Amino acid sequence: MSTVRLEVVQTESKQNPIPMQPASQDIWDKKYRLKTKQGEPLDADIDGTYQRVARALADAEVTEEKRAYWFERFAWALRRGAIPAGRITSNAGALEHKPATSTINCTVSGTITDSMDGILEKVHEAGLTLKAGCGIGYEFSTLRPRGAFVAGAGAYTSGPMSFMDIFDKMCFTVSSAGGRRGAQMGTFDVSHPDVKDFIRAKREDGRLRQFNLSLLITDGFMQAVENDADWPLVFPVNRKEEADIDLAGAEVVWRDWPTHSNYIVRDDGLVACKVYGQIRARHLWDMIMVSTYDYAEPGFILIDRVNEMNNNWWCENIRA
Repeated sequence: MSTVRLEVVQTESKQNPIPMQPASQDIWDKKYRLKTKQGEPLDADIDGTYQRVARALADAEVTEEKRAYWFERFAWALRRGAIPAGRITSNAGALEHKPATSTINCTVSGTITDSMDGILEKVHEAGLTLKAGCGIGYEFSTLRPRGAFVAGAGAYTSGPMSFMDIFDKMCFTVSSAGGRRGAQMGTFDVSHPDVKDFIRAKREDGRLRQFNLSLLITDGFMQAVENDADWPLVFPVNRKEEADIDLAGAEVVWRDWPTHSNYIVRDDGLVACKVYGQIRARHLWDMIMVSTYDYAEPGFILIDRVNEMNNNWWCENIRA
């Protein structure tokens, strides 16, 4: 799931006599017009951009006849207002001049595993993805909460929000080098113990400015809001902690979790999660609504409904 921004360009042609506005001309010239590394334009005008994109799309066909047919169809559509996603308009047909770029606008990271290796591996992958011009989304609630003990390091973790800062700075650096703002989306489960920190993150000046943020809202949370019930804040129990916790006790609940690696998993696929605390569901709801009103963040993804309506439900579980 991602925030979508539409940039509308008016064209001057026989089909559309409205002249291009100065702002539209500026957006096209700075973001989408193909130029050499010396800055010399290769797209003579907006129709030159349309023809470049139409040619690149049509070239996927195997015969010259089909390529000619689809070139005309694509060019016809573009001239009448069918504007593709930004990476297509910018990079299609530009391989000779921008060989390391992509025509994919939006991507999603693999699951970020709760280890330094896992986190830094995804930072590396994200940097290369952003360098190619793609936006990227991640779920950060797979990282253990602030203050949790890390057995391997013999220390306490600073939590997922501090690791999000690393992704934020990486994105800022990569996008500055490429001249275009990087696009990232961070999602976070509403049952994570650090959920309040996630909701309030953008109240801090300058923090996570390369991110859109969205909460993963479950049916269980919405039911708890409706019933004015307490909402448990939980995170999975690592196998190394198994001897220190009563799996049959009240301090453990069993939940779906995006990854089973190093966690205690029942035969039905549910993961043992330690309850770090409780919060009134309506209080958490009010926090979300106030922050969304004041800062337009975080977004609100009904994640159970998303997966319920996903045609690929049988082979994937969407988390970002």
